[in-house]
Amino acid sequence: MNRFSGATRRTPAEAHKRAARVRRGMYLLPSLFTAGSIGLGYFAITQTMDSLTANGAAASHLDWAAIAICIAIPFDALDGRIARMTNTTSEFGKELDSLADAITFGVAPSLLAFVWGFHSLPVTISAQVRTPLLQIGSFVCFLYLLCGASRLARFNISHDPEPEVPVSGLSGLGNPGRPERKYFVGMPIPAAAGLIGATVHCCYGIPIPNWWLASLWVCLVGLLGFLMVSTWRFWSGKEINLSRTQPFQLIALLAIGAFVLIRFSRGALFFLALVYMFSGIWARAAYSWSRQRRQMPTSAADGGETAASVGPQFSQDHHSQLPDESVREGWEEMDRRNNAWEPMEEHPPAHEQSGARGEEDLDGNS
Repeated sequence: MNRFSGATRRTPAEAHKRAARVRRGMYLLPSLFTAGSIGLGYFAITQTMDSLTANGAAASHLDWAAIAICIAIPFDALDGRIARMTNTTSEFGKELDSLADAITFGVAPSLLAFVWGFHSLPVTISAQVRTPLLQIGSFVCFLYLLCGASRLARFNISHDPEPEVPVSGLSGLGNPGRPERKYFVGMPIPAAAGLIGATVHCCYGIPIPNWWLASLWVCLVGLLGFLMVSTWRFWSGKEINLSRTQPFQLIALLAIGAFVLIRFSRGALFFLALVYMFSGIWARAAYSWSRQRRQMPTSAADGGETAASVGPQFSQDHHSQLPDESVREGWEEMDRRNNAWEPMEEHPPAHEQSGARGEEDLDGNS
C-alpha cells in the first residue's frame, strides 16, 4: 500500500499490461486524424451534391465544400507526423491514409471542380459552346482523379526516392533536388486538391459565369493532374522538426501563419496554393535552363567543329588518350626554353655556309 496515494503497488506484470494498453491507444491517435480527414471529404462531397438542388444557395454549399477540403490538409499532414513522433507507424495506418487521400483529395475535389466550373455554367451560353465544355470538363476532372490515384499508388511503392541521375549526353533527363533534402516526386495530391478548394473559396463559391473562364479552369485542372504524375520535385516540409527541445520560435511562426490563414483565408489560401504549384514548375525550369547552359556547344579550334557534335563516347576516348599532367608540364617547359633561346652568332654555322657556296657554284655552272 502506498502511504501517500493509498493505491496498491502494481506488480511488473500489471505494469507491462498497462503499458501495452497505452501503446495500443497511441496507435489510435494517428487513425483519428485520418478518420477526421475522411469525414471532411465526405462532408465536401455532400455539400457539392446539395448545391445541385439548392435554389439560390449553390454558392454557399460549394464554398463550404471548398473549406472542408482545405481544412482536411492539416489533418492529413498531422496523422503521419504524429505516427512517426510516437513510433506508431503501421501498414494498416499507411493503407488507411492512402484511401483517405483518395476520397478527400481525389473524389471530392474532382466532383467540386466539375460542378463549380462546368455543370453550373449558365444556360444562356450557346449550346454549341456549353455542351463541348461540359464534355471536356468532365473528362479532365476524371483525369485529375485518375492521376491522383496513380500518384498515391506510386508514393506507396516508393521509399525515399532519390533524384534521378542524368544520362550523359542526353538533355532533359534527371530531376532537380539534392538527395539530402526532402522532396516529393510529383505534386502531392493534397496540394493539388488545396488549389482547387482555395480557388473556389476565393471566389466565394460563386460558379463560373462564362465560357472563357471555364476554358482556363480546364487548363488548370489538367495541369494539376499532370504535375501529380510528373517526376518534378516539390518541397515536402519534412525538415521542419516539431520535436525539438525548445521549438518556441517555430510555434510562434505557426501561430502567426494560422492567424493569417484564418483571418484572410480567401486570399491567403489561394496565394499559398499558387506559390506552391509554381515553386515546383520554377524549380524544374531553372534546372533545365542550367543544364542547357552547361551543355551549350563551344566552338572548336579546327574549322568550327563543336565539342558536342563529336559525341560523348568520342570525347571520353579522346580525353583518355591525352598525356598526363606531368608530361604536359614537361612539354610546356621545353617550349618556354625554345622560345627563350637566341643564337650567339649572327652568321650561320660552317656547314650551312659551305652548303650555300655549293649552291652558288651549281648556279654558276648552269
